Formats: sequence, C-alpha cells, structure tokens
Amino acid sequence: MAHKDIKKVVLAYSGGLDTSIILKWLQTEYGCEVVTFTADLGQGEELEPARKKAELMGIREIHIDDLREEFIRDFVFPMFRANAVYEGVYLLGTSIARPLISKRLIEIAHETGADAIAHGATGKGNDQVRFELAAYALDPDIKVIAPWRDWTFKSRTDLIDFAEKHQIPVPKDKRGEAPFSVDANMLHSSSEGKVLEDPWEEAPEYVHQRTVSPMDAPDVATEITIGFEKGDAVSLNGKAMSPATLFAKLNDYGRDNGIGRLDLVENRFVGMKSRGVYETPGGTILLEAHRAMESITLDRGAAHLKDELMPRYAELVYNGFWFSPERDMLQALIDKSQEKVAGEVRLKLYKGNVIVVGRQSPYSLYSEELVTFEDDHGAYDQKDAAGFIRLNALRLRTLAKRDRSK
Repeated sequence: MAHKDIKKVVLAYSGGLDTSIILKWLQTEYGCEVVTFTADLGQGEELEPARKKAELMGIREIHIDDLREEFIRDFVFPMFRANAVYEGVYLLGTSIARPLISKRLIEIAHETGADAIAHGATGKGNDQVRFELAAYALDPDIKVIAPWRDWTFKSRTDLIDFAEKHQIPVPKDKRGEAPFSVDANMLHSSSEGKVLEDPWEEAPEYVHQRTVSPMDAPDVATEITIGFEKGDAVSLNGKAMSPATLFAKLNDYGRDNGIGRLDLVENRFVGMKSRGVYETPGGTILLEAHRAMESITLDRGAAHLKDELMPRYAELVYNGFWFSPERDMLQALIDKSQEKVAGEVRLKLYKGNVIVVGRQSPYSLYSEELVTFEDDHGAYDQKDAAGFIRLNALRLRTLAKRDRSK
C-alpha cells in the first residue's frame, strides 16, 4: 500500500519495547498519526505504564479498555459450550483473544477516522492471520499494517539501535535475547521460543508463571461446586458471579492446585510445527465441569454430534475464522444443545487433577430406576435386548457367513 494513503493508524499497543518500536516506525516510515489501543484481557499487568509511554511518544489518542467481562462472556464461554480443544489438548487461550482485539481495533478506527490498523505479530506465527482475518471480516476495506513483514530490521540489535536512535527507553533486561516469549490473558499464558525450542528438553520451572508445580501443591484436595445455566458457569460454591469474576476465582483455585499445565508441539496454520508451554488453570477446571454437566443433561445423539463437530469448531478458532459464517452456524447448533445444560457439578482439585465427584440437574436424563441392579419394577424388560442385539448383528452375521463359505 502507498504510504501517502495512510494518515492515521490504530496500533495494538502493549507498551513493551517491540510495540513502542513499531509505534515510532509508523511515525517515521508513514509520517502518520498513531492512535494506541491497549486491551485489558486479564493478563495481570499494570496498564497505566502503557499510557504514560504512549504520552511520552507524543500520542494524543490513547485507548486502554477493560475487556475482561466481554472476553469471558462473549468469546471464552461460547467456545467452552463447544468443549473446544485443538489437536486434542490445547484450550485455545491465545486464539480466542485475537478476534476481540481485532474487533476493538476496527471500532476505534471507525470512531477516530483512521485509515488503517497495525499489529505486532510476526510473519511466522498464527496471530497475524487471526488479527487480519477478523479485521477484514468486520471491515473489508480496512488497511492492515504488519511491520514485522515490512521493515528491514534483521536482528534484535537492529531493533535496539533503532530504539536508541529515536530515544525509546530500552530496559536492561531487553538488551539481550529474551529466554522465551510470553502471551497472557485471563484464560491462559503461553510461552514459546528460545529455551523451549528443543522439544526433547524439559521446560525449566521458571517458565511456568500461572501455576504452582503439581508436586508442590497441597496434599489435601480442594472441593468446589460450579453452577451452570444454558451451558455457562454462573455460580461458584453457591454464589452467583459475573463471568470474569467467576473465571478469576477458578484461576486462583487452579493456580494453587497445580492445574492446567500443558507442554505441546502443535501444527500452526502457517504450516510449521511449534512447541509451546501453556497454563490454563481455570479453563481446565471449567472444561471438566462442563462436560460433567452435559453428561446428565444431553441426549446421546446430541452429545455425540457435538463431539464430532468440536474438532472443526476448534480448528476454526485456532485458524482465525471466529467471524466466519461456518463458525456462526456451528455456534447456533451448539447453543441450541445447551438450553437444558443447567445444574451443579462438584469437583475435587488435587495436585494437577480435576476430579468430578458429583453432578445434579433439574433436567437430568439419568434414571436410577433404569440403571439399578435391583428390581426396576418393570421399567426395563431385559428380554427386549435379545431382539435388539439380533437386529444389530444381522449384517455382521451375513458378512461372516459369506466370508466363511469362501
């Protein structure tokens, strides 16, 4: 795109060194006005320094938005209704945050009359895809600037030299290569790169920032009860809470009991494999509880159909297609299935384990009368099973007779 066409850019700004360099690079390379946007997604960092740093760099329009409730209510909870896990284990903590950030970037661009948005994702990762697919879905005419794909910097030294030339403060701990990179929000923390690049080497304990080691967790189980309505968690230990408040409490329980650690080699959308160390304490608890709630409230056909569709849903989230018609279609089906997923689940948390110990619901399909080994008073005639088996065995017997005759 022609630089002269860009007069104002909204930058996803963390306040860190990299996005501060991007901010100055946009000012010098494009000669444009920069608007900063910093999202509070529960990453656990003080965000006012980002405001101060933006002010020092001459930014007049600074947006710092608390999106924690929207993040959990409108993005995390809908995804958890689907029990979405990518490649069998990953709870999509980074993936699900990107569409919300893009949504707000587009909103601010419209509010401020900006021509473009900019992000700090590299050209090797998934995030560039997620940011930009979401942005184009919400505004097909928006221009997107991805400096890591455009600038000529080849090394960390080049970036530091640029920062010093333009009087961007460089903390001492940023002068060398970081031992690993971290992305965090209320759902999870993600660590990748450097000391984690060899998949054979165990991750150092200092990489884990959200959880105590399961070996160091208490020797006594912690029991909690989660209440559900329409597939969403609405109460904890009998107390109603907002989505973000409840999730923060689950994170505390997970942290203290060493729950939610994952060491994964995953397939990125861009084609390469990468190794990541993830911590999703509250999400790991919530997934187990939600599946337990579904176990007594969902019909077998509905439950199995959901499980068949889940990998497709998870892949859409991972690849950045949150604002796609197919994700909307799947969400409508999933939400329909959740209408009577309500009740309570009791769990014990112990040294990295989430153990379901009880579940109850006013919509339960579980019948003690049917499953009992005692007299069921005619609720189930065991002789009926003979005909059921014969009918299901018909094709198997036909195949066996044919094959035996040859």
